Amino acid sequence: MKIRKPATTKFEINEYSKNRWSPRAFDPRPIEKDKIQRLFEAARWSPSASNEQPWHFMIGFHNDPTWKKIFELLAPGNKVWNENVPVLMICIGREVTLAKKSEYAWYSYDCGQSVAHLSFEAMHQGLYVHQMAGFDAEKAATVFSLPEHYKALTAIAVGYAGDPDLLPEELKVRELAERSRKDFNSFVFSESFGQSSGLF
Repeated sequence: MKIRKPATTKFEINEYSKNRWSPRAFDPRPIEKDKIQRLFEAARWSPSASNEQPWHFMIGFHNDPTWKKIFELLAPGNKVWNENVPVLMICIGREVTLAKKSEYAWYSYDCGQSVAHLSFEAMHQGLYVHQMAGFDAEKAATVFSLPEHYKALTAIAVGYAGDPDLLPEELKVRELAERSRKDFNSFVFSESFGQSSGLF
């Protein structure tokens, strides 16, 4: 039983933003090579400060050596639902500029944008993405021999939506729960922080 969880929006938005969410139930079937290529094409064309493009990715396919390394980096709570995920990735960011080797303050922001673009392309391809902070970033640096000034930022699961009934009961409940977001007036301000913009 694959489920869809479209957002209940106040204003009409594009279908990919409306339908994007982060499942834990994934179908184990492999992802077509051309779809994976398109994900990285979308990530490649995301914006970055001074076109620095600080993003890098490690990618593993189910049970290959890279997949196994990424899986072992995951926190126990994430391992539970990642056992059948067909593709695991690590997004890695470069902390310095290419030309001057000075601190690149916006690298994590730009890497986040690249993964966001990858995520929406995934929706376009009928795939789902679940990003995870729950992994050992320091160990990732050793496992993947990251150069100096390169940092593992997030682990990423990619695949087709699967059957929530295959999840442990606690995770199944979370999988089926209604999605929610903060009210606009809690994050859109004007004149001073916390002051309503009057838009909503």
